[in-house]
Amino acid sequence: MFKQLLLISTALFCAQNVAATNKYVGFGYPDQAQNAISITFDDARHSQVDTGLAILDKHNVKATFYVSPFNVKERLDKWKKAVAADHEIANHTSSHVCTGNFEWLRQLDLSLEQTTLKWLEKDILDAQVYIKANLGVTPRAFAYPCGNTFVGRGINTQSYVPLIAKHFDTGRTWLDETANNPNFTDFAQLTSLKIDGLRFDEIIAMLEQLRGNNSWLILAGHEIGKGDQYTTDKKVLEQLIRHIKDPKNGYWLGTVSEVADYIKHHRDGI
Repeated sequence: MFKQLLLISTALFCAQNVAATNKYVGFGYPDQAQNAISITFDDARHSQVDTGLAILDKHNVKATFYVSPFNVKERLDKWKKAVAADHEIANHTSSHVCTGNFEWLRQLDLSLEQTTLKWLEKDILDAQVYIKANLGVTPRAFAYPCGNTFVGRGINTQSYVPLIAKHFDTGRTWLDETANNPNFTDFAQLTSLKIDGLRFDEIIAMLEQLRGNNSWLILAGHEIGKGDQYTTDKKVLEQLIRHIKDPKNGYWLGTVSEVADYIKHHRDGI
């Protein structure tokens, strides 16, 4: 009996210590919003400007588009309209290089396992040059293609997060399980939440689950329309926008760079 009481007392003591060292630190957003939220899309897929822009502009919502030049070239005039409408244009590399576990990339010798930080830096900066020359903006934000943040393999693996921190204000990953704590998050490794292939109720359930600690929720999609696991349904996107913009739901909606600037200015230094 004594041993049981001792174990219970020890457990309670440990729990109290954990609670004491993990006190919630609040964070305030404009208009007394509970959370910040950003809508982002990757790759400069054609459907983003063919279908998505009309939806976003209809609701006066500004998204962050992480673009690669090879797709922008095929819809250049429409991407210029996106810039004119004040959407954020961000960098997603020139070659969209990911892990060689994607067979087609390995066959092109474009896998991260087969490249170097030097090559990758040039690929990223070449995209900066193209975007500046053709769209008239210099991206401040970056998204890691496929969410991969490394080059090399085994003991020779190197992170390219420091490279992104050197050239950009933010870097965003992909397929994460958490939102960004504004008092803690690393701006070079911002988390994002997949919205492709999900119903409206599934997205809302995810957001509600991750709203703690005044989190910043970054939503990430690819195609916009109707289709597969890499497509955000256009009807769902409209439902989502209406939900986010309803003041009673407590969201402050902004582009990635807009929210990042606000958080950097208002949180204690880390």
